[in-house]
Amino acid sequence: MTPYLRRRVTVLTAAAAAATLALMSLTVQPASAEPTQHIPNGDFTTGTTGWWSTENAPISATGGELCAEVPAGTTNAWDVSLGHNDIPLVTGAAYSLSFRAHASTPVTVRANVQLNEDPYTTALSRAVALTTEAQTFEYAFTGNLDSANGTLTFQLGGGAEAFVFCLDDVSLTSDVAAPPTGVEQVENGDFADGASGWYTYGTTATGVEDGQLCATVPAGLANPWDAGIGQNNVRLTAGASYTFSFDATATPGATVRAAVQLGAEPYTSYFSRDVALTATSQHLEFTFTASEDTTAGQVAFQVGGAAAEYRLCLDNVSLIGGEPEPPYVPETGPRVRVNQVGYLPGGPKNATLVTDATDALDWQLKNAAGDVVKSGRSTPRGVDAASGQNVHTIDFSGYATAGTGYTLVADGETSHPFDISSTVYQQLRSDALQFFYIQRSGIAIDGDLVGEQYARPAGHLGVAPNKGDTDVPCRANSCDYRLDVRGGWYDAGDHGKYVVNGGIAVQQLLSSFERTKTAVTAAHGAGLADSTLRVPERGNDVPDILDEARWELEFLMRMQVPAGKPFAGMAHHKIHDANWTGLPMQPEDDPEQRELQPPSTAATLNLAATAAQGARLFAPYDAAFSAKLLTAARTAYAAAKANPAKIAQDLGGGGGGYGDDDVSDEFYWAAAELYLTTGEAAFLTDVTASRHHTADVFAATGFGWASTAALGRLDLATVPSALPAADRQRVRQSVVTAADNYLATLTAQAYGLPMPGNAGSYFWGGNSNILNNVQVLATAFDLTGAAKYRDGALQGVDYIFGRNALNQSYVTGWGEKASENQHTRIYAHEKDASLPHPPAGSLAGGANAGLDDPYAKDLLTGCKPMFCYVDDIESYATNEVAINWNSALAWVASFLADQGRAEPAAVSCRASYTNYGDWADKTGFTAQLTVTNTGTEPIDAWTVRFAFLGGQHLREAWSAEATQSGATVTARNTATNRRIQPGATVYFGFNATTPGGPNPAPELITLNGAACAQA
Repeated sequence: MTPYLRRRVTVLTAAAAAATLALMSLTVQPASAEPTQHIPNGDFTTGTTGWWSTENAPISATGGELCAEVPAGTTNAWDVSLGHNDIPLVTGAAYSLSFRAHASTPVTVRANVQLNEDPYTTALSRAVALTTEAQTFEYAFTGNLDSANGTLTFQLGGGAEAFVFCLDDVSLTSDVAAPPTGVEQVENGDFADGASGWYTYGTTATGVEDGQLCATVPAGLANPWDAGIGQNNVRLTAGASYTFSFDATATPGATVRAAVQLGAEPYTSYFSRDVALTATSQHLEFTFTASEDTTAGQVAFQVGGAAAEYRLCLDNVSLIGGEPEPPYVPETGPRVRVNQVGYLPGGPKNATLVTDATDALDWQLKNAAGDVVKSGRSTPRGVDAASGQNVHTIDFSGYATAGTGYTLVADGETSHPFDISSTVYQQLRSDALQFFYIQRSGIAIDGDLVGEQYARPAGHLGVAPNKGDTDVPCRANSCDYRLDVRGGWYDAGDHGKYVVNGGIAVQQLLSSFERTKTAVTAAHGAGLADSTLRVPERGNDVPDILDEARWELEFLMRMQVPAGKPFAGMAHHKIHDANWTGLPMQPEDDPEQRELQPPSTAATLNLAATAAQGARLFAPYDAAFSAKLLTAARTAYAAAKANPAKIAQDLGGGGGGYGDDDVSDEFYWAAAELYLTTGEAAFLTDVTASRHHTADVFAATGFGWASTAALGRLDLATVPSALPAADRQRVRQSVVTAADNYLATLTAQAYGLPMPGNAGSYFWGGNSNILNNVQVLATAFDLTGAAKYRDGALQGVDYIFGRNALNQSYVTGWGEKASENQHTRIYAHEKDASLPHPPAGSLAGGANAGLDDPYAKDLLTGCKPMFCYVDDIESYATNEVAINWNSALAWVASFLADQGRAEPAAVSCRASYTNYGDWADKTGFTAQLTVTNTGTEPIDAWTVRFAFLGGQHLREAWSAEATQSGATVTARNTATNRRIQPGATVYFGFNATTPGGPNPAPELITLNGAACAQA
């Protein structure tokens, strides 16, 4: 995820006078100019404004004087001080200091004009002998250093007796030019925050050195604009005067073009100047008048066209002028907050009303024609901690008639429209999963599948200007080999690929599919079958979701350290650009060198876990790939055990850190997946020895890429295995207990989400954690069939789709007011109107009370947690996209789509599965199923379905017509056993081959789509 932002800071104002495109004096005014006053409140008519003192000398302004009570007994003169900061110090400038002062007793103090930081160099230092009568003191001096951080200081300490010091008519003038007026439009112009907010292209070795942004510019570029450094999203106001300044060097020398222009077609120029630079630093300052209003301006240094290579360094880049932006007030729409997508007919239907009322209010549910179809009274909930709003809740769950265009009316407000439909979430599953195809690296994106606006050439395959992922070195020479790490998914708003984020993302896709083997509402995977998604592999007889997961699994295996090298078998933590790129940037246009970061235990265990899970799921479809995955998983797990504490080492560059100093949870997850796939005792020993096996792994704020024990726990609870019965029951109960806790949280929150309401629960990417808590609720429903957990999962997503303080759906294309300007280089419509918004089904990170990017911090400081979000491409900490966030959405969306009318099928049967054991040569086994009709009506024609764990294959069956697709076996009646009377039982058996490994009885056996209780 990418740090990339800009902010605006208001500076001191003074009278403006600047000619368009005029080159200004760099430091000192002409002799005829009026001197600049640096003490704006020297007569104290505005009290003590602008003045400071040490804590031991409180100051006050009375009778037109500033007075301080000076204590006795201090050691040094500077132990008691008062003064005024923000004095510009310029070498060679003429200064004049004057003031009137007296003391309650004769005493000598010191007046200094000096640097306000170490080493506190003085430009003027005078002993001042005071009497009880006010005297005027005047001093002239010449500046001897350059700094904007000067101070006028009166040092009053060191005396044996206490006294009162008083000051008046203070003046400090110079011939230093007055500071420019207006608002600072450049973010991070001193590079104190690294290269944040700055883009580069066509350069190499770009980075911040000694507080300067430096880059090597290659020789032979044809045009100035063939390489550049700059900043986008600069706000300009037509007719406003701007001062553009910067410090720069070019070694050995070069001419660069400094420009302020429109940052998109037609790149209108507002200012442009070719500047000859040398190895000696120059301060350059220009003024110009903007010719039009824009929020898409650009400060650009076009640095190409030189005959010889040179090193460019920039510092103190500033663009001052224009008007400050008006205070940000979010548009929250109607005060009745609903799930803007809709509700299932048989599911819960809740809304939140923002109101000043403390008593219950009437509400009405209206259909599309405006007719009232249901009404009731609201429930007052008081002030919601997360939003700071006084709210009521509305429950209209009793209305179940399908329709479109419903609205809810209360307190004079009408909600956004919504639907009530059993298919309300059907398309969401496909949309949430199409995100991964469009995020693919190393393949051309087919516009016929996902829309022409998303079509693009393959990225990072070594086609210029890409350096490519096909032959990638390690950063800072941290290894002596290069790897082909093509493929995988771009992680988030950048072009990096990170194993730990890819790990949880691919796990949730695999688990979405694995759920279809054990959850009755999943209909044995019909919604995720081949040709159900928009992927190029559709039609290959493999479920499309597995095709998508394979794209990432292949990449994860490529990140493994080769045999014979140090840390062989471990996985490199990540691969990304050597330097940050700007927004927008299409993958195929990225010019930066790609680099591998060192391997880590966390990444290695992510590979082990996901490859092991993938091995059992791909076994029925591609035995060779399944074997390759299992080999990689075993190798990675062994390498992790040999290097159990190799914490991720971030060597810098243009990518996120993803550090994790506790990998015990990854060990537990990896051991769990390897045990479930192999059944081997060594892995079970590691599972049960982990502290996570008996701990509460379901935090109130959810799980994520850095806390993965829950992934292992969920799979141990749902995937068939030989885990001892008592232990398995305890594991399953831990999921149900966690779900009960989330239900309690959801009930306590007036906006109905399974997340606490304190600020610490609203953090970077928190929307995915909310959805991960929903996954736990949904899994509890799959395990128990208890409707309260299904209803909790359904209500839990209301927040994501608009039932929140901002009235904001966080999923692009889903809801009346949906996020569409997420932080991403690829879908950067806000930066370039020719580019698309993110595709439908893209989840935004969500409200983040930490305000971890400058844009959000400047815009939203002081926000209540639920309001700490802005749908702007610059806010990467609240509004980025990421694969591990969309994987959470994809898992939940698949569950939601499976619920239909949210009415669980009635259990009408009992089944028993008996495995009579392996054949003598261990290549197969024989089994029998018995199915009893426990209902009150005869069953005329029957179909039984169940799924094998992995690579078992049906050979033949008797007393039933049986077929197999993937791991799922379908057995249908024969002509002689078509009818099952109430209380009657049918039997059928089969022979099946097996590749070895565990062969547990299926968790789910269905009769005509209904789950059978198992004997």
